[in-house]
Amino acid sequence: MLLGWVGTAVSATGTLTVQQPLNYRAGARVQPADGGQLEEVFEPATGRVLCKLPCSGEKEVDLAVQSAKAAFKIWSQMSGMERCRVMLEAARIIREQREEIATMETINNGKSIFEARVDIDISWQCLEYYAGLAGSLAGEHIQLPGGSFGYTRREPLGVCVGIGAWNYPFQIACWKSGPALACGNAMVFKPSPFTPISVVRLAEIFTEAGVPKGLFNVVQGGAATGQLLCQHPDVAKISFTGSVPTGIKIMEMAAKGIKPVTLELGGKSPLIIFSDADLENAVKGALMANFLTQGEVCCNGTRVFVERKILDTFTKEVVKRTQKIKIGDPLLEDTRMGALINRPHLNRVQGFIKQAKEQGAEVLCGGDLYVPDDPKLKNGYYMRPCVLGNCKDDMTCVKEEIFGPVMAILPFDTEEEVLERANATKFGLAGGVFTRDIQKAHRVVAALKAGMCFINNYNISPVELPFGGYKFSGFGRENGRAAIEYYSQLKTVCVEMGDVESVF
Repeated sequence: MLLGWVGTAVSATGTLTVQQPLNYRAGARVQPADGGQLEEVFEPATGRVLCKLPCSGEKEVDLAVQSAKAAFKIWSQMSGMERCRVMLEAARIIREQREEIATMETINNGKSIFEARVDIDISWQCLEYYAGLAGSLAGEHIQLPGGSFGYTRREPLGVCVGIGAWNYPFQIACWKSGPALACGNAMVFKPSPFTPISVVRLAEIFTEAGVPKGLFNVVQGGAATGQLLCQHPDVAKISFTGSVPTGIKIMEMAAKGIKPVTLELGGKSPLIIFSDADLENAVKGALMANFLTQGEVCCNGTRVFVERKILDTFTKEVVKRTQKIKIGDPLLEDTRMGALINRPHLNRVQGFIKQAKEQGAEVLCGGDLYVPDDPKLKNGYYMRPCVLGNCKDDMTCVKEEIFGPVMAILPFDTEEEVLERANATKFGLAGGVFTRDIQKAHRVVAALKAGMCFINNYNISPVELPFGGYKFSGFGRENGRAAIEYYSQLKTVCVEMGDVESVF
């Protein structure tokens, strides 16, 4: 087992010890074959160092890719139904170990155990969904003149690389591996060096479920390790979740090898609240759109546009609800907001708030550091969720992705005006609208330049629906049937039943 638990407290915060290697290759945990740099891994709730992570070098990356390449030869030849049964077993194990995995996720990521359980549920649902699709993958038959015909085959790509983010470590790994494995591919996954722990458990679960050893490997490391993976000649595809600058670099590296990429990048999404909306529902939606996972969510609706006639009422209620959010030990059942990922990120978010005030925004609540009463949490990375008023479209806090619990409220007067302002951004990941007028709702989301839109809800991500962005928020899609297109390739076969027609 990965975890060593110390002490008998009700909460296990501050008790995790990492006892085994965090790389996974050929069906087993291994120490990397090379790569000397060590990265400290922190527990956000306490600021304690969980372990020092050795980053994988060129040799380890190659060993992982070769391991995946060998397993691919076996897995790709199995029928869709055979792959389906293995993936269903993996989903069953995750469901059975939900509490252990969620606890692991909370300790390494800082989010509340309440949220982590939801993440794990979405993870096994993802594998179940793609297990169901694995047996149905097929091409088509096309009748041609003279009895000739053609057909298409949907074939796997080979070894796919998944590069994950630290806000949803286990879930993102499932979102990427689910469609990849269903299509017959192998995968080498690199989690964020901030959250390396839970993905290794997923690798073990796949092995327990019966995938060929080496089909899902884990390499640990930072940017240098990621670069080695992207540039490896035997890698067929790269799927990345993270920041825009890193996404640009990955796309440049992939271009040199003519490798397809899926990029799920940042956002600065608009949430539009019309005066005819159900106020209670709209307030809850705004909280969900801003404070989930301490605001560390790429599709968060952080630009909250509120129709002027309800601005004061809406703002007052949002501030009241925000001030009641329970912050603290993420493993306690009543905690609704845990710790941010690390000290530098906390400082960055605080810097955005300071700059917002300098530019004329008003801090209506929160924004300051929070120190829980529990002494073991005193060095954790906590802050009170922040609501900013008096915001203008040209402020940095409105234009740039903060990736923390900071909501900016902006008034608007007309539908035409708010749509123009909502779309005036380089990002296009998500958008939302709250209104009782269903025609208006569909009209507005049709006009939003965003890949994922919500009507009278926010941050709902069923695995059956595609997820991804427009513009600088990336391209390609996670989830839904759409993801199959990005993890497979189409082969066309033309069969002539008569003599060859020749021009010679």
